[in-house]
Amino acid sequence: MYIVTAKEMQQMDRATIEIMGIPGRLLMENAGRGATAFFLETTYRNHPGAVGIIAGRGNNGGDGFVMARYLHQMGISATVFLMADPNRIEGDASTNLKLLNAMGVPVIEVADDNAFSAAKQTMVHQHTWIDAILGTGLKSDVRGHFQAAIRFINEQERPVFAVDIASGLNADTGQVCGTCIKAYATATFGFAKIGHLTYPGRTLTGKLKVVEIGIPPTVAKEIGCRQHLISPRSLKTEMPKRSATAHKGDTGHLLILAGSQGKTGAAAMASTSAMRAGAGLVTLGIPDSLNPILETIVTETMTIGLPETAETGISETACDSILSLATDKQCLAVGPGLGTDPSTGRLLEHLIEKCPVPMVIDADALNLIAKNPAMLNKAQSPLVLTPHPGEMFRLSGHTTATIQSNRIQHARSFAQNHGVHLVLKGAATVIADPDGTVFINSTGNPGMAAGGMGDVLTGLIAGFITQGMEVGAAARAGVFLHGLAADRMALQNGPVGYLATEVINTIPYVINELLSDHDAPFGPQLDPLFHSPDEDL
Repeated sequence: MYIVTAKEMQQMDRATIEIMGIPGRLLMENAGRGATAFFLETTYRNHPGAVGIIAGRGNNGGDGFVMARYLHQMGISATVFLMADPNRIEGDASTNLKLLNAMGVPVIEVADDNAFSAAKQTMVHQHTWIDAILGTGLKSDVRGHFQAAIRFINEQERPVFAVDIASGLNADTGQVCGTCIKAYATATFGFAKIGHLTYPGRTLTGKLKVVEIGIPPTVAKEIGCRQHLISPRSLKTEMPKRSATAHKGDTGHLLILAGSQGKTGAAAMASTSAMRAGAGLVTLGIPDSLNPILETIVTETMTIGLPETAETGISETACDSILSLATDKQCLAVGPGLGTDPSTGRLLEHLIEKCPVPMVIDADALNLIAKNPAMLNKAQSPLVLTPHPGEMFRLSGHTTATIQSNRIQHARSFAQNHGVHLVLKGAATVIADPDGTVFINSTGNPGMAAGGMGDVLTGLIAGFITQGMEVGAAARAGVFLHGLAADRMALQNGPVGYLATEVINTIPYVINELLSDHDAPFGPQLDPLFHSPDEDL
């Protein structure tokens, strides 16, 4: 499913009108009609009564005018509070405003602070609100009576239905521009916007429905849209297929380098997770002195002791042995509990430059790379990096706050600059490919903020690569199914307190769920993102 920026949406609107010949007024009519249906279904049904439509002077306001007309025709009390001089409204929005006047729909002008103050006595009597103030084009902070109106509506604590996007929300980043409507539900048009799916925008969007308004699906591809929501349907076609006669030699052999003193659990979890993902064989390379410990923890995984440093990290003297081990493997995963000994860092640099198979790099390995990120550009084989925001700060030099303010931009930039697949973990995990294509994940929940979850993800992604999945597809599948397994645990055991090892044991179940013939309800289960069960949502 495509996800678009505000500029891309504007380009698609323009192409639809100018090239396809579909009138803009028809697009606005379709938007208003579809939004009205969703408003009645999600908001008005549970909160009937007077409806206030607060509208700006642009097309977002025009969509609100259409909604007011439909509600009026249904006999629902609808009042438009117009935050602009009606003489400044142009185009299709102006046409729809004149229709309201002709039909006798109340329109109250609140074009400045004084008018807004005077209108408050009427505004407090609205049972629900429709927000059609600013739309997707906002980039700077909300000011003046727009700011006052948004704060006033939020203070009323009445359900608010957002038209296209909650006013005050940056459509490209999901960040709040000073102040923002907190919507109960949102109807967006054509395609979801990045701001709907990234935080904090996702918490301000409420139930989201993408309303089809007549924009041909091919337009998104033609303008070069490079953002997608991970789709269960597309993942299903990319997952490894296993024949009835398959044996363990057919399903790949993974090599993992992990573990140091006090961190043997990370190595064990990554190994077991890869087996749960379906890898046929897993060999765990660990510091030699820890081999007796790991042999008692893991049963299905093979282990091999490697030369170690004084700090019980894997030594650079193990490089030739590791490269020899990797020759008949399909993937190498490095990092869980690895430690940050300088000798281990030099080993990692040699492996990145010479490893003949794809590498999945996480945890301590990322902190070692952060000392010299240029080593990534020497890679012989595809790399998948899986940093959380703190690790991303160390890799990129940008502060965590800066990274979190525009996760897509930072993930995309790093992936392109270093030629890697980057998995920027966190709420709404972002996966960026070396060509700049970005995917956003919709599964997962706050209960995943617990030790070991990253080790599970490393094993999952590596396990899928080992079975022959394309590297980018394996990253997407690992992230999606990791979150889905955690969602299932949260439903079963409660929102917090479940363990990474329990998520591991749920992996086969969610893989089966994805591959089953029936359409299961995917996505976050505790706080559903999409109200509509459309195939790609």
